[in-house]
Amino acid sequence: MRSWFPYLGLLACVGCATSPTGRSQLLLFSSSQMETLGLQAFEQIRADKPISGDAGSSGYVTCVARAITDALPAGQRDAWEVVVFEDEAANAFALPARKIGVYTGLLAVAENQDQLAAVLGHEVGHVLAAHSNERASQNTAASLALSTASVAFGDGSASSQLLLGALGVGAQYGVLLPFSRSHESEADIIGLELMARAGFDPTQSAELWRNMARASAGAPPEWASTHPSAETRIEDLEAGAPAAQQLRAEANRLGRNPHCR
Repeated sequence: MRSWFPYLGLLACVGCATSPTGRSQLLLFSSSQMETLGLQAFEQIRADKPISGDAGSSGYVTCVARAITDALPAGQRDAWEVVVFEDEAANAFALPARKIGVYTGLLAVAENQDQLAAVLGHEVGHVLAAHSNERASQNTAASLALSTASVAFGDGSASSQLLLGALGVGAQYGVLLPFSRSHESEADIIGLELMARAGFDPTQSAELWRNMARASAGAPPEWASTHPSAETRIEDLEAGAPAAQQLRAEANRLGRNPHCR
């Protein structure tokens, strides 16, 4: 029987890349493809959710978001669109098409501009690290691997069905979820540096996740979640805060002192 696994290795080689923190990545899609998908996703959210009519909240969120994007490298700062959606969920997102969305429910959890900056820095960090591309590429590679296994073992017997089921669980908990947790941790690192470079207080990032932990009681255990546990995030953010404070001091010296209200 012909083996497809050499082709899987070739696929990984063709799509190999490196993230901003030096982590190896599998990226199978172009930036333009991801921007198109990001724009489509944003327009779908805009169609499904009402936009906040509170000018004060929208101005506040835009002020924080602009401070974050202004701290990006040249060539990545412009053309970011920021929209506040009426939704009770404590959530926000950033998409490859330079779209930022914030749900009004987040403003009850992020208690000040620095905590909101921690969220937006994290979400923009996902975009900078091409995590959407990587996640889509991982899913594509996993689907191809399972299809290959189906051809190799798909004789219809109970044992083969059990094996395919086990492979599916293995792909989910052994590959996709851990990579997603690594995305979240990486976005935390990038976001912490980004908020500091924008002049926000990086120590408030850990405080934000303490707030999040209180708001998300009953979350699944870390091994079965796409996000690191709150305890893990807080420890990592506190460990990175001293270096980030030095970046903030330099940003303040250069005149980056956000006052968003």
